[in-house]
Amino acid sequence: MKAAFWQVDAFAEKRFAGNPAAVMLLPHWPEDGLMQQVAAENNLSETAFIVREPAGWRIRWFTPKVEVDLCGHATLAAGWVVLNHLEQGEQVVFASKSGALPVERQDQRLVLDFPAMPPRSTIFPDGIEAVLAKPVREVLSTSDHLLCVLDSADAVRSLVPNMAAVAGLNKRALIVTAPGDRDQGGDCDFVSRFFAPRKGVIEDPVTGSAHCVLTPFWAKRLGQDAMVARQLSARGGILWVEQAGPRVRIAGHVVPYVNGAAEI
Repeated sequence: MKAAFWQVDAFAEKRFAGNPAAVMLLPHWPEDGLMQQVAAENNLSETAFIVREPAGWRIRWFTPKVEVDLCGHATLAAGWVVLNHLEQGEQVVFASKSGALPVERQDQRLVLDFPAMPPRSTIFPDGIEAVLAKPVREVLSTSDHLLCVLDSADAVRSLVPNMAAVAGLNKRALIVTAPGDRDQGGDCDFVSRFFAPRKGVIEDPVTGSAHCVLTPFWAKRLGQDAMVARQLSARGGILWVEQAGPRVRIAGHVVPYVNGAAEI
C-alpha cells in the first residue's frame, strides 16, 4: 500500500526547530501492528495517520513504541497537511480517540481546540528532587502526567533528569514547568519540558497535549486566560495558548520539511 507522506516541524519558528512530525495519508486503516512498525521506522516522537472516512477525517497517533490517545504537534501537522494539500477551507475537524479535534487557520498560525486537563495537587513522590536534581516547589498530577513546578525558567532549562528514574515513576509522562521570565525581558509567561521514556520518547521537543495540562494550571496561577509558552528543549518551540472553559486553544506555526510517498 502506498501512502502519501509529509514531515513538518510543528510549533516551530524556523526549519529544524519545534517538533518534527510525520503525517501519513492512508486509503484505509491497516492493522495496528503495521502502523506501529511504520512509526518505529519513522523514528519520530509521533507519526499521525489520517484517513478520509465517509463522515470526515479521522486521525490516530503512534510513537515509536505505542499508540497514544492525544497528540498536539502531530495534529497541528496533520491540520497543515489537510488545509494546504488535501482540501480547501479554513478549518478541519479530526475524529479521534479524544473526541472531535478542530484545527483552524488563524493568519499565519494554526490553532488546535483540545480538551483541558486541569492537574490536581498530589503528594510528592519519594525521591522526586533526586530524580530531577533540582528543588521542586509543587507537584500535581493527571491520570497520565506528573507535573513538577520549579522556581525559574533557568532551572527548567538546565535540568538533566535521571531518565531511568523518570521511567520508573507511576505516571507515563513527566512535565516540568516554571514561570516565564517576562520580568527579565523574556517573551513568555511560562516554560516547560516534557519527558516520556515509557512511551519511547526520552524528551519531546514541543508537546501540544502537555499544554492541555499546563494551560489551566498557569491560567489559574497567573490570573489570565491568554498566554505565551515556551518549551525549552534543545530544538525549542513557542505556543500561544488560551483557556476556553473546558477546552484549551493551542496555536503555533508549521514549517514544512519533506514530502513524498511511502510503501507500507
